Amino acid sequence: MKRLYSYLLMAGMGLTVLTGCTDDDIPSQSNAENTGDENYVGKAVGNFAAEEWYPGGELGTTLNITAGCYEDEAPAVAQMGLTSAFNSGEYFFERTFTINTKPFSGLGPASVRKSCLDCHPGYGHGKRQLTYRSTFGNGYLLVVYHPTDGVNSNDGPYISEVTGMPQTQATSPFLPPIDEEQIQLTWKKVTAMESGIPMEFADGEKFELIYPEVFIPASAFNTDPVPTNLAFRLESTIGIMGTGLIDAIPDDSLRKQYQAEAPYVELNPAMWDAAANDWASTAWYTNWTAPGALADGTACTKKIKRYTYALTRASLQDGAGANAIWNITNVTRPDRPKLYTTAAWAKAMSKNPEVIGKIKADPASPYHADGTEEGIAEAVLNLLSPTTNQFDNPWHNFEAEMSNDDYYSFMVWHRGLSIPRARDLNDTQVQRGKQLFHEMGCATCHRPSWTTGDDNYWTSDNIKGRQLPRYPRQKIYPYSDFVQHKLYMVNDIHGSWCRTTPLWGRGLSFANTGAEDRLHDCRARNEVEAILWHCYSRKSHAFESGYRFYQLSKEDRDAVVKFLRAI
Repeated sequence: MKRLYSYLLMAGMGLTVLTGCTDDDIPSQSNAENTGDENYVGKAVGNFAAEEWYPGGELGTTLNITAGCYEDEAPAVAQMGLTSAFNSGEYFFERTFTINTKPFSGLGPASVRKSCLDCHPGYGHGKRQLTYRSTFGNGYLLVVYHPTDGVNSNDGPYISEVTGMPQTQATSPFLPPIDEEQIQLTWKKVTAMESGIPMEFADGEKFELIYPEVFIPASAFNTDPVPTNLAFRLESTIGIMGTGLIDAIPDDSLRKQYQAEAPYVELNPAMWDAAANDWASTAWYTNWTAPGALADGTACTKKIKRYTYALTRASLQDGAGANAIWNITNVTRPDRPKLYTTAAWAKAMSKNPEVIGKIKADPASPYHADGTEEGIAEAVLNLLSPTTNQFDNPWHNFEAEMSNDDYYSFMVWHRGLSIPRARDLNDTQVQRGKQLFHEMGCATCHRPSWTTGDDNYWTSDNIKGRQLPRYPRQKIYPYSDFVQHKLYMVNDIHGSWCRTTPLWGRGLSFANTGAEDRLHDCRARNEVEAILWHCYSRKSHAFESGYRFYQLSKEDRDAVVKFLRAI
């Protein structure tokens, strides 16, 4: 396999660094108010252009860099007169959903969390957990799958007995598909780098790398049948600030990025057809529930995937957030009339004597049917089925739990989140860090800038004709190529391929979330650990960049970290 580092040598670009957080000798991120740079904001300084102070461009950057800045609306929201809708949509992200308190009603019958904020504390990355409990700050989603090549394989299909984002909560009288009390989470220490690199720098400073292992016994599954031959991984939520700007990057710009990288590194064949030098058929997201049109009326039924680690989503209107507001809490809406459940769970609940007994004792229950155990069991089986349209159900007359108006407000909020301005670009150490970032090759995968297009976004039929925040022709600095690569870490991400995480705004993580954990499962507790995971294996697409960081002096390592916290 050709290394992406060859791309650096031949194209003069650069590679990797999925960043993290604090080093003992570097000031804590908690001091986020750095006020010494006000006289320089908006001006060219050192090797930074004036525009780099505004990572989201003029329409997408908030000047606020204090605690809570991840929650700010972008200037485009106010300019378009959408502030009221933005504020309304924010409530649906922050409020805890319940069974029957409108407008935040409809929780369950099984759920992953009771609110979005539980997984995205302070609108940022989830926090590293020592035990798995669906409490505030736990951004982990369980990945349960059948390994294709032994128990330690990263690859294999998701099991069908539980949902793709497995649920560990349920509303009475039901039992959760997975009993989280039985989930075992253990943190392991790396005893030796697979690449052979010593676990200390040349100056004698030692480092430590850790990673999580998860095990779930068969007794934890409340499904029929109980799944077998299982493997488990964790994936943490990422920060949601600035995600609307990513929506505005043109598909053709993404194509050119793939074409630039394809000659020098293996790309995921599910996304890129190497022979055709173009998108694979599976790179497009075309499964819209109801195809809509662009703002100018042009038909649009497909878009290139750009969201999630696995690149499963293409548009914010059917992206991770729009999907999660339905399936994390299991709240139905007009375009999602079905519950997020599985047939195996519905069957298990319909056969559980304790569940049937509680429903029998409650004539007001929508599952009570004719009051007989047989009738209740049949009602439970049908009502919990993932194939049942809840709004056209002979067993019960349900209504949408989230209206189109509420969903519209949620999407205004989601697409309207800003990115905080950069900090300390006038600092010579930050400028040195930027120079090293490029020299090490980090900027190939963590591509600094993109230019948005006209942003004539597609809108789904349930909000068709309604405006969302737009970001036309903005130069933005997300620091990602939005391409997937492999790092070959121990107990690696499911599927092996992982989208390059945007780095913008991550230096304010502690101020906003109280945590600084990095990488897909929070295994990196600081930027240094995150970078060193890139050179854990010599097979890593980012090995050369990580190894170059490893070879730096302490002063230069600190400069790189300070740069990462500034952008």
